[in-house]
Amino acid sequence: PTILKACGISKSTLHNRINNGLFPPPVSIGARAVAWPSYEVESITNAIIAGKSNDEIKLLVKLLIQKRTEEVA
Repeated sequence: PTILKACGISKSTLHNRINNGLFPPPVSIGARAVAWPSYEVESITNAIIAGKSNDEIKLLVKLLIQKRTEEVA
């Protein structure tokens, strides 16, 4: 619910954006809980506000996901 409120979108819109590569998938933080790093949400929101194209946002999402794996390693 927090992410939906922060982004001002519905649950179905969030899932559609994730499935279309326009929003990073959530990170599991427990057996029944997920979250998104705040910097990822801010980056996507800023890209949308800046009028970036869907292709540019998809590239940003890929970079954000890649950054997750680099931070763990």
